[in-house]
Amino acid sequence: MDALIPMASQPTEMASRNWMLRRIMLDTIRNDPDYNGGSYTSQPRMMKYAISAYGIASIGGTLAYQAQAPTAAKADKIVDERLATPITADANDFVYQWEASHDYNAADRLEQIEASLLLINSADDERNPPETGITEAAMKRVRNGRLYLIQASTETRGHGTTGNAKFYSEQVRQLLQTAPQRAM
Repeated sequence: MDALIPMASQPTEMASRNWMLRRIMLDTIRNDPDYNGGSYTSQPRMMKYAISAYGIASIGGTLAYQAQAPTAAKADKIVDERLATPITADANDFVYQWEASHDYNAADRLEQIEASLLLINSADDERNPPETGITEAAMKRVRNGRLYLIQASTETRGHGTTGNAKFYSEQVRQLLQTAPQRAM
């Protein structure tokens, strides 16, 4: 591998608010009587509430939400729109996919990474908050790695910021132009 570009992530154990919110979301779905231990006949009603609550709590950006919903009426409108959006995921598949992150931990092998690595995160990422210093400390262990932190603004969307390449396309271009090419 010549280059790696992880985004909106921490090279550490799944923990803290990120895991706590995931667990609450998963437990909400599992504890819905409609879930019936995974033997449901229709999607559990609480699933849309669990997904909406997790999404609002962990993606969107503080400054962006303040700009979008500076009043209770505007905040209610956003919540109503989220709850009105149909859930297309299957509950068992959804629970399985999100539960799979529980034992994620890239920390043990960071020194083994040889490729050029550009970790792209956002300063307002609710799931991977930079103020903890965890990502910055872990990145010191990656030989050819660097962290690009997108500054928070009303245009960023917290954990979802990396969904818009305008915030980092130049950094990716530079990495791809400068990363050593390995012989195959």
